[in-house]
Amino acid sequence: DHYLGKEVVLNLLVLRFGNQIFEALWNRESIANVEIVFKENLGTGGRGGYFDGFGIIRDIMQNHLLQVFLWLAMEPPANVDRDNVAKEKCRLLRAVRTLKMDDCFLGQFGPNEWTVKGKTHREPGYLEDSTVPQGSKCPTYAVVVLHVDNDRWRGVPFLLRAGKGLDERMSEVRITFKPKAGSALVAGQPNQLVLRIQPDEAIYLKTMNKKPGWRKDQAVPVVLDMSYSKSFPGGYVADAYERMFLNTAKGDGSLFVGSQELVEAWRIFTPLLDEIDASGVQPVVYPFGVRAPDGMDAFARRYGIELTESWQEHLVLQADTLGKLRQLFDEIDVNHDGRLTAWGLKRFAKQFYDGREPTDKQVARIVERLDARGDGVLTFEDFQQGIMALASACTPEFRHDHSTFSGVD
Repeated sequence: DHYLGKEVVLNLLVLRFGNQIFEALWNRESIANVEIVFKENLGTGGRGGYFDGFGIIRDIMQNHLLQVFLWLAMEPPANVDRDNVAKEKCRLLRAVRTLKMDDCFLGQFGPNEWTVKGKTHREPGYLEDSTVPQGSKCPTYAVVVLHVDNDRWRGVPFLLRAGKGLDERMSEVRITFKPKAGSALVAGQPNQLVLRIQPDEAIYLKTMNKKPGWRKDQAVPVVLDMSYSKSFPGGYVADAYERMFLNTAKGDGSLFVGSQELVEAWRIFTPLLDEIDASGVQPVVYPFGVRAPDGMDAFARRYGIELTESWQEHLVLQADTLGKLRQLFDEIDVNHDGRLTAWGLKRFAKQFYDGREPTDKQVARIVERLDARGDGVLTFEDFQQGIMALASACTPEFRHDHSTFSGVD
C-alpha cells in the first residue's frame, strides 16, 4: 500500500516506540478517540464512471486509511521485518468488529459556485459528470467507526473519514486524550496529538499553558509544533511511490499488504458494502467545497468527537449583522487603516488551524475568497460582500436570501 510510504506514516513506528512518553499513553486509559482523515478539494474530473464502480470506501478507506490505523494501533512487533509486522497487523484486524450501517455516514457532493478574486467559479456535482450513471447513489464521502475488542483499545472509537469535493486537500491522524482527575483544576481543552500526513508534513501536540500576566488561573491553548520543513531544512521528503519502488528493489516487504491482512480487511468491510449496495441508501448531498456534509457534526458527537468549524463557517455564522462584521473587521485590521493585511488575516485564521500559523498559500486563499473586486485589497465593503458570497457557497439555505447580511442590526 503506497500510503505506508508517506513520511509521517513511516514515522508512526519511531514516534510510538522511540519516545517513551507516548507508548505509555497509547491505550484506552489515556486516549478518548482517534480520527484518521483524508480530504480532497477535487471532484472526479470526468472519471466518475470509473470511480462509480467502487466508491470512496473501497478507493481510500479499506486500504489506505485502514493501513494507517494498523500501524497506529498494533502491538509492538518483535522486529520490524515483514513477517513480524504482518503478524501484529493481522492480530489487530481479527480484534476489529465487522462494520454495520449504524457506524457509517455517507455523502455525495453536489454542484456549488463561489467567488474567487471577484469572479464566479463553479464546480459540477458528482451526478453532472457525464460518465456517472444517472441517479447514482455512489458515496464520495464516507465515515466509519472501528471498534477494537482487545485490552489496549476496548471502548476507544477509531473514526475513519474520507471525502472528495471538500474544502481542502488534507490528510491527518488526530488523537484526543482523556481528561484526568486533576484536569478539572484548569479549564481548557483536551490534549491532542496531530500527525499531519499531507500537505505541509508535521507532528504537533496541543497543550494548555498559563498566559503570561498577573492572573494565575488564565490558561490558553498552545501548540508544541514540529514541522518537517523547519526541523529538517533541505531534507528530501520522498514520494510514497518512490519508496515503494525502492523497497521492492531491496526486497523489503514490510510496507506491503499480505494475503491474510486482505482477508481480514474484507471481513470487516464487505458486510457493510453489501448492505449499502442492497439497501440503496441515499447519501447526504453536500455542496462542493464545504467542510463536511450536513449531519456529520452530530454523527461525530455520538462518539465524543467535536469537529472544528472552518474559517468560512465562522464568518458566515458569527458575523451575521453589520455591527458584528464591523467589530470583527476592526479586530483583524491590525494597522487600523481600513484595509486587511496578510499578517492580520494570519492572526485571525490561527484559531481554525489548531493555533498554528497558516501558510502563505492558505492566507492567499482567504484573500481570494473575500476579495469581491479582485484587486487584492480588502476593505470593509469587500469584507462584507465576500462574506455574503461565502454564505451562498457554505450554507445553501442562504443562496436566495441574504437578508441576514443586509447590514440591519
